[in-house]
Amino acid sequence: MITRVILAIAIALFFMPATLLFSQEHPEHPTKGGAEHAKKGGTEKQVSTADISAGIKQNIEAETKKGSDRKFHVKHEGQDLALDLIRVHDDRLQDLGGGKYFACVDMKGTDGKTYDIDFFLTGQPGKMKVTETSVHKIDGKPLYNWKEESGKWNKVPAS
Repeated sequence: MITRVILAIAIALFFMPATLLFSQEHPEHPTKGGAEHAKKGGTEKQVSTADISAGIKQNIEAETKKGSDRKFHVKHEGQDLALDLIRVHDDRLQDLGGGKYFACVDMKGTDGKTYDIDFFLTGQPGKMKVTETSVHKIDGKPLYNWKEESGKWNKVPAS
């Protein structure tokens, strides 16, 4: 009997890190096909990475059309960066659950630098809105990294 209890505890402890990995709010390295079901009004709606990609592209396009310079603008360290979309990292799109999504894009600044921008979105396909935008890398050099703490991903300074 004691052997069974010890074996059951050992197996549970073995699988615990995997359970924590799949319950995180922000993946350090999002994987393709990571879309989950988001509940809305008691029904489940499948949100694909293609939906997330379309959502971020629609947002960037809409914001670009608003400005007279036809650029996407992001505030970074007190500066207004005027950017053009290079590509959406389709391999890093992620459904975070609860109608929240993550997208990462490369953009070219008018200063000639390449900016890696992290976006968080909410909503359903066709109606996604950006809730947070931050400059993650400049010319490939990270400004911050992601670290998991108590099941939640937080930004930490790049070392």
